[in-house]
Amino acid sequence: MTARPDEGAGMPAHAREHVHSDAPAGKRWYFEDFYPGQKIDLGERVVTEAEILAFARAFDPQSFHVDAGAAQQSPYGGLIASGWHTCSMMMRMVVDGLLNAADGMGSPGLDGVRWLQPVRAGDTLRVRYLTRQVKASNSKPDRGVVWSTWTATNQHGDEVCTVDGIGLYGRRPTRNN
Repeated sequence: MTARPDEGAGMPAHAREHVHSDAPAGKRWYFEDFYPGQKIDLGERVVTEAEILAFARAFDPQSFHVDAGAAQQSPYGGLIASGWHTCSMMMRMVVDGLLNAADGMGSPGLDGVRWLQPVRAGDTLRVRYLTRQVKASNSKPDRGVVWSTWTATNQHGDEVCTVDGIGLYGRRPTRNN
């Protein structure tokens, strides 16, 4: 594991701050731009009833996701987003705020997902990315592995979902390659 006690001193500004999907051309995130303890704010979005219903009808048609009347009688007391919809919204924010500007090489999977609070229409989700661990690959020197936690909070600051992810990122090119 690589430690960075300086919390990013000497890192490019785009690696210390929120990355926008409109990052300037040529500004890429490489494996070397990640360090344990790094926090990236990926912005926020408002959840709509229309998208809750559309996602649930297509992918998770449980009554408390697709039927407002039945949802009133459920333990949730109203319509809620599918947890998978919440994860999908988080993924979109990670892609827009980070991965589109990264030399990403995919992911071998997730270490865990937790749905902590229901997400409802009108909620504002904010997603933050925390780098937990980084490790250069021994077998494939062109890449490294980044372990992260993505946390979604609502407009009240309540955590609604966490995802423990694993990402593969290319190493920064050197003059020799």
